[in-house]
Amino acid sequence: MATAQTALPPRESRSNNRGVTPRWARALIWFAIILITFWILYPFVWAVITSFKTQREALEPSVIPFLQFDPSIENWSAELGLGGRETALAIGNSIAIAVGSTLLATFLGTLTGYALARFRYGIGNRNVVSWVLSQRFLPPVATMIPFFLLIQRLGVIDTVQGMILVNTTFVLPFAILIMRDYFADFPEEIEEAALVDGASPLQILLRVALPLAGPAITAAAIICFAFAWNEYLFASVMAPNKAKPYTFLVASTSTVRGVHFGYLATRMLIAITLPVVLSLFVQRYIVRGLTMGAVKG
Repeated sequence: MATAQTALPPRESRSNNRGVTPRWARALIWFAIILITFWILYPFVWAVITSFKTQREALEPSVIPFLQFDPSIENWSAELGLGGRETALAIGNSIAIAVGSTLLATFLGTLTGYALARFRYGIGNRNVVSWVLSQRFLPPVATMIPFFLLIQRLGVIDTVQGMILVNTTFVLPFAILIMRDYFADFPEEIEEAALVDGASPLQILLRVALPLAGPAITAAAIICFAFAWNEYLFASVMAPNKAKPYTFLVASTSTVRGVHFGYLATRMLIAITLPVVLSLFVQRYIVRGLTMGAVKG
């Protein structure tokens, strides 16, 4: 028995061996990381390379510039030069629609989220939240005809104002849910202290809750902006001419002669530039907004 006990390794070495990851496991993890990174970045790399190809070269499996093909700025010149007016109009419409929808949805979502977090309603707050969440599961195409008739009756068909109203309907649930989760976790003691000092409920909202809810409001606004910027389905039916957004222009690269991959890649890069730049500046708020309320003590 004594010989068996002396043969066992010390307890410290056994605990250290448990925490060491085998080489084959580390190699497998790095292989998975590289594979996932390649899968994510491949569309963007393809777009950058294809945007400097002619239509004939875009159909060929060439990747390395100056060796397999000669780079050309023909697509960029056509998009920003001769087609610059149409491009500027479409980008301006997209910015106006996205910003307008974001401001309206964030304003309404903040008030609604605060009300759901602080007050109780007869039909049940959980039922209201479930109904708001169900609006994201509703297929947008199912509401296209009713929205078209409503916008037509209001006289805002093919206008930026009409598209703002439509887009606000679909991004509003994001703002409501994010702000509701934030205010639900917000310490009520702070508001009670302000109430003791003589502040009214409106003053508590404007001077206490909203200033401290800046990160959540920013997260809600950026998420709403991203979804409103990417809207295409309703724009293709309700705003195909004067108020067409840039996503509609991207889809127009498909013609009866086929898809012009050079234009498609160029317009795709232009379309993602603004959301990507915004996400780089406010990425910490986006992550906080997406994870807010996910873990509760």
